[in-house]
Amino acid sequence: MNKTRRNAHCKLLVAALASALLLTLAEASAASGATSSLAHTKARALAHCHPAQPAGSGGFLGGFNNVCEIASTVPANGDLNPYGVAVVPKSVGDLNVGAVLVSNFNNSHNLQGTGATIMEISPSGRASVFANLADQTKSRVGLTTALSVFADGYVVVGSLPTANGKADTARAGALYVLNSDGRLVETISGAGINGPWDAASYDGGGFGVIFVSNVLNGTVAAGGTVVHGGDVVRLVLDLTTSPPTVLQRTVIASGFAEKTDPNALVIGPTGLALGPNGTVYVADALANRIAAIPDALFRYTSAGTGTTVTSGSFLNGPLGLAQAPDGDLLGANGGNGQLVETTLAGQQPEWPSVDSSGSPPGAGALFGLAVRPDGKGVYFVDDATNTLDLFS
Repeated sequence: MNKTRRNAHCKLLVAALASALLLTLAEASAASGATSSLAHTKARALAHCHPAQPAGSGGFLGGFNNVCEIASTVPANGDLNPYGVAVVPKSVGDLNVGAVLVSNFNNSHNLQGTGATIMEISPSGRASVFANLADQTKSRVGLTTALSVFADGYVVVGSLPTANGKADTARAGALYVLNSDGRLVETISGAGINGPWDAASYDGGGFGVIFVSNVLNGTVAAGGTVVHGGDVVRLVLDLTTSPPTVLQRTVIASGFAEKTDPNALVIGPTGLALGPNGTVYVADALANRIAAIPDALFRYTSAGTGTTVTSGSFLNGPLGLAQAPDGDLLGANGGNGQLVETTLAGQQPEWPSVDSSGSPPGAGALFGLAVRPDGKGVYFVDDATNTLDLFS
């Protein structure tokens, strides 16, 4: 496609995005309370359940009391450290509506930045390998928390690979686009993709928008010193082409603190959530806060590190981020195994503990999370047990 036609095509899609935004986001908000057909499947008796440690009063999370293991996230090749979580919105190909996709960051030797598999887990606990990227690319792979799935079956997953599990060998990585059968159809790299760490998405039918947080802008060279190069990039995708075409890349936020870490490999801006008001919320892990980036779908300039929604208090290294049906933000603490609920006004009404393993309790256990489609629970991955769990 020549440059003139490509720009015209991009403008048409952006215009379509603008006209469809309010309707689609409203429908998505209403659909968050709908129960998928797979969610009605009679669940097996879950033997591995335990009470959570509730804390707080009056929030969305206050209605939940138990943590149940849904399934192991370890495939036959032994990949470990589940990171990303995404719920399948529609059955197509090998994807089943209501199933949960989980990406693995480590290989069987527990080396960070070397995991290559995405698991597909049904609400009743049936687990299978949706994709193994090691079989489909010659590049090193380390699948991150950046994981999104579109209704037409395209799955986008981030990769931040290492050669040996050490931060000094970390490389920029890529976004991999898979079809509904788990086959790699496109690799998106360079031009702003530098350590894709987490993602959020908007599904416009024939086009999609991916927001990606990056954590390798100067971190490896700094050797553990904090630098302020973390950013969020917006990519507009034409989903009507095969494979999907990237029409636009824009840095919408920048200047976040980031650094390499011997235990976490790298720490920086992680969880992203797109609100119905068009704001992207960012889990700014090192600053221990949740940031808001306004007008994220349309802005053409960086908002810097945005405005602070909430900081400190019960936050403890927030990683994964999701939005509850009532609009509150749900963050997964990397430091202590708690889920922290935050209102858009900045209050923190709930902070239940869903993992207390390790020392200190719960440290390093939580990463990605997603609200169950019927709103009656929160899926999260437990890195300490290598499982997908449900808090309900």
